[in-house]
Amino acid sequence: GRTYHVVKREDGKWQVKFAGGQKAIKLFDTQAEAIEYTKKMAANQDGAMLVHNSKGKNKGKIKSK
Repeated sequence: GRTYHVVKREDGKWQVKFAGGQKAIKLFDTQAEAIEYTKKMAANQDGAMLVHNSKGKNKGKIKSK
């Protein structure tokens, strides 16, 4: 499966993108919205979600089934 990253951008928006991807798949105003969307995407693709805190450090990896 693919790994999706949830990362805060410099402009304050939260973006969802693939590991190694350059472009955002989708942008959100809040981290909660981005995580909810990414959970669904990861579940549909048998993938994983990696959430980064606002400083870019790894916050935690959640494996979806």
